[in-house]
Amino acid sequence: MNQKIWLSSPHMGGNEQKFVNEAFDTNWVAPLGPNVNGLEQDLEKYLGNGAHVGALSSGTAAIHLGLILLGVQAGDEVLCQSMTFSASANPILYLGAKPVFIDSEMETWNLCPVSLEEAIKDRIAIGNKPKAIIAVHLYGVPYQVEAIKAISDKYNIPVLEDSAEALGSSYKGQKCGTFGDIGVLSFNGNKIITTSGGGAIVTKSKELKERAVFFATQSRDNAPHYQHSEIGYNYRMSNISAGIGRGQMEVLDAHVQLRRDMQAFYLDLFQDIATVNVFTVPSTDYFANYWLSAILIEPNTAKGIDRETLRLAFEAANIESRPLWKPMHLQPIFEQYPYYGSNVAEILFEKGLCLPSGSNLSDEERVRIKKVVFDFFK
Repeated sequence: MNQKIWLSSPHMGGNEQKFVNEAFDTNWVAPLGPNVNGLEQDLEKYLGNGAHVGALSSGTAAIHLGLILLGVQAGDEVLCQSMTFSASANPILYLGAKPVFIDSEMETWNLCPVSLEEAIKDRIAIGNKPKAIIAVHLYGVPYQVEAIKAISDKYNIPVLEDSAEALGSSYKGQKCGTFGDIGVLSFNGNKIITTSGGGAIVTKSKELKERAVFFATQSRDNAPHYQHSEIGYNYRMSNISAGIGRGQMEVLDAHVQLRRDMQAFYLDLFQDIATVNVFTVPSTDYFANYWLSAILIEPNTAKGIDRETLRLAFEAANIESRPLWKPMHLQPIFEQYPYYGSNVAEILFEKGLCLPSGSNLSDEERVRIKKVVFDFFK
C-alpha cells in the first residue's frame, strides 16, 4: 500500500529543534520566555503595518479574546461568514452572544458585501445593531477588503479579521492579519507554519495587545498576591511551542511559494477538464498563500462524476481530500440562528473539494495525484 498523502501536514524547516533545545537548556518551559517574545517580534516584523502581536494557545483563543476586546457581551449579535470552520463562530457562543450568518460571494468565496449590508440594515431595523463582523480569508484567499471595510465604516461596526488560513497572503501589498480592527492567526499542525498548536492575536496598538495578554494570563492584577478583578483565561502560548514557531518563521516565505507551486500544479492538471474549476484569486490585487488548493466540480450524473465520487477515488488511492467547509448555518449547532444571503455557500459545499496542498509534497506524490485525476476523468 502506498503511503498516505495528507491534505496538509506539518513541514519542519530545520531550526525548530535549536530554539526548542534552548528553551530546555535555559529551563524556559513556561507560557512566557525568550521564544514567546521572539516569535511575537518576528510576526510583527513580517506583518508590518504597525501590527502588535500576542502569541496564544490557539487561533480560537485569539477570536475569543478579540471579541472581548471589541466589547461583545451576552445577548449581543455578531455577524459571521457562514462558509468557514466552526472555530470562527464558536467563541460567539462562549460569550453568550448570538451569531448571524452571512453568505459568500463567488469571486473570493468569502463574506458577501451585499448580504452583509442587507443583514446589518435588517438587524438595525429590529433594534439589534450587530457588535462585530467576523470576516475570513478562506483557504488563504483574501476577502473583498475594501468593500467590507466600507460597510464596517458606514455602520461603525468593527471587523474581526480571521486570518487563520492566510498568513503570507496579502491584498494590494498589505499582509492579511492587518486589515481588521483585530486580526487572528493560527499555527495549528495543518497550517502554513505550525507551533504544533497555537495562534496569535494581532492588534493596532501596544495597549490593546497588552490587554489581550492580560486576559490570556488569567487577568491577574498587578499585586504581590493573586488578585483578579476580571474574568481571565489560560490562553498564553508556551515557550516551547513558540520555539517551534521561531524556526518555522525562517521558512514561511519558502513554504508559501511551495504551496503556490502546488496551486500551479493543479491549474495545469485541470486545464483541459472543462467540468472542473480551480479556485484562484480574482485579480492581481490579491496574493494568496493557497493554504489549501480547492476545486469546484460540475456534476455529471451520467458519468458518475461529482465531488464525492472524486473524493472516494482519491481515498481508494490513499490520498486525503476533503469537501469544503460545511456552512455554519447548515450545522446542527447553529441552524437555529439567522442567515442572510442566497445559496452560494451551499453550492460551494456541494461542488467543492480541497486537494493535497502541503509544502512538503514530493514529485512522486504529485504523480500519484495526477494518475487518480486522469483515471477518473478519462
